[in-house]
Amino acid sequence: MNHTRTATLILEDGTSFSGKSFGYEKPVAGEVVFNTSMTGYPESLTDPSYAGQILVATYPLIGNYGVPGQTATDGLPDYFESKKIQVTALIVSDYSEKYSHWSAARSLGDWLKEFEIPGLYGIDTRALTKIIREKGAMLGKIVFENEDIDFADPNQMNLVDMVSCKQPVSYGDGNTRILLIDCGVKYNIIRHFVRRGTTVIRVPWNYNYQKEQFDGLFISNGPGNPKMCDTTINNLANSLRQDIPIFGICLGNQLLALASGADTYKLKYGHRSHNQPVLQCGTNKAFITSQNHGFAIDTKTLSDEWETYFMNLNDGTNEGLRNRKKNIFSVQFHPEASSGPTDTEYLFDDFLAMISRKERTT
Repeated sequence: MNHTRTATLILEDGTSFSGKSFGYEKPVAGEVVFNTSMTGYPESLTDPSYAGQILVATYPLIGNYGVPGQTATDGLPDYFESKKIQVTALIVSDYSEKYSHWSAARSLGDWLKEFEIPGLYGIDTRALTKIIREKGAMLGKIVFENEDIDFADPNQMNLVDMVSCKQPVSYGDGNTRILLIDCGVKYNIIRHFVRRGTTVIRVPWNYNYQKEQFDGLFISNGPGNPKMCDTTINNLANSLRQDIPIFGICLGNQLLALASGADTYKLKYGHRSHNQPVLQCGTNKAFITSQNHGFAIDTKTLSDEWETYFMNLNDGTNEGLRNRKKNIFSVQFHPEASSGPTDTEYLFDDFLAMISRKERTT
């Protein structure tokens, strides 16, 4: 490789790792987190839920299938979850400069440089991940020689405001209208709704949608601390007093809990992978899910009107809510997961069936 410039990842506890650059060369700071997925780095890097984070890929070989081209369908890129790379930086053990895949149009390194995102390889990601597992997600920074910067805590920022759309935009032309609160939505969520014959009205996170006409309300995924989204929480609290079918994913699960009066807390190192097992409560059904979040719902603070829908089989944390009286549910994982798994895609159909039943009774 021609990438010979070295850089250092420094954690807030003083631990440092030296690596070689294969991306854009600038100092950056953020929260260091890890993802255990074996595939799907184009989708992960463009997931808005990673905004503000330095992502460590635990799978040892990254870059071997390159990065797809910029083809689009219905106004959405075919292979990405947003219009740009969202992570602050990427850390890998072994970077494959040579790539081979039928959809590949460029190398991962070239793609990182296009969006001015640093990337380091040659780092012992196993040792780094063990530190994060023991001490929890922590702040970190990547510095090149003579270019030091301060640590920065993205959880103190309103990351949702940074990644949400700024104006309403519509997709599809179906009769069923889904109002989507964009807190950092993954494009595959919109694809799922459009493929099911709906019209999706995507609005900013702080948009006052009370006078809009729609059949179902959807709350998207997104980055950071859910308590930063005070306007969304207040709008949802108003919606909960009405008889509106509601579905939330990831951050949407947490925002729904906060709107109902419950509380959330920060996880030690979060859930970020394609292989998290969850149990549908009240059944013996387990599903393998994709997840990307650093906060969770404190189920002890839920009112009697709510019940846990799914539970994480690794640590027992909440993976979804269901209202006992109304057409409202949410999940912490990603049913639309790209690049998989797809075990829980049926939840989109459940939501649309819920809307259909509501329409028949009114």
